[in-house]
Amino acid sequence: MFETNHARYASYGTVAAMPGDMIDAVWQIIDRDLQGLFPLDNLLTFKLHNNQGNTTFEYVQTDDKQMTLRAGFDTEFGYTPELPETVLAYDDGDSQIILLPSETADR
Repeated sequence: MFETNHARYASYGTVAAMPGDMIDAVWQIIDRDLQGLFPLDNLLTFKLHNNQGNTTFEYVQTDDKQMTLRAGFDTEFGYTPELPETVLAYDDGDSQIILLPSETADR
């Protein structure tokens, strides 16, 4: 899952809600910080938090025993309340996309 040689996209809603550099930061977190350290499912959840005026991406993973893993990644991107609370990264095996929870079929 989440191999760098697969096509990567961002949904319309994500592009409308987040600057491109922040979207790129999600891919970088996956590639540099999560890949190889954690077994990644095909759907990843990131919560966005205000950390003294900057944005922290919090990776949240819950396993089938309801154990939750959380890892925070501080950035220098300014935080604004207009940012989405949560973004998802989905890998279908051929391509990958960052999208908002409201854009999933399981709404």
